[in-house]
Amino acid sequence: MPRRGSVRLRKIEPDPVYKSRLVSKLTNRAMFGGKKSVIQKEVYTALELIKKENEDPIKVFSQAMENVKPSMEVRPRRIGGAAYQVPMQVRGPRKESLAIRWIVAAARMRSNSEYKTFAQKLAAELSDAAKGEGGAVKKKTDMEKVAEANRAFAHFKW
Repeated sequence: MPRRGSVRLRKIEPDPVYKSRLVSKLTNRAMFGGKKSVIQKEVYTALELIKKENEDPIKVFSQAMENVKPSMEVRPRRIGGAAYQVPMQVRGPRKESLAIRWIVAAARMRSNSEYKTFAQKLAAELSDAAKGEGGAVKKKTDMEKVAEANRAFAHFKW
């Protein structure tokens, strides 16, 4: 990253089915080894599973994203030989990135005995996150608790 000026962000094209940029980001984050068509089928299957529960999949997904987006995080800052965990606000694009990363990670961590495919795991995680439950929401609350606990170091912001 350059020290001066700004970085041009890559424009993410919306996905072909739902015309959503966030669904496209979810697909790209969940992808393994460049196999986009494989993970695209899994993501669409997960959204269809949510649709079978008589819910709008895009609304569930956007609600899940809102429930998982963090507002505060801690960043290490070295001062006088000691590293302090300084709480900071999370900027806009990073909120989305962290939320999608946590949703995908929580879906992968779900037990194999309960769910057979990644699509089932992702659908369950998205439904839970939309309700304010699940692994991704827990990760968000843990991060915000750490930021709250380190509030004493907030004056070290730069």
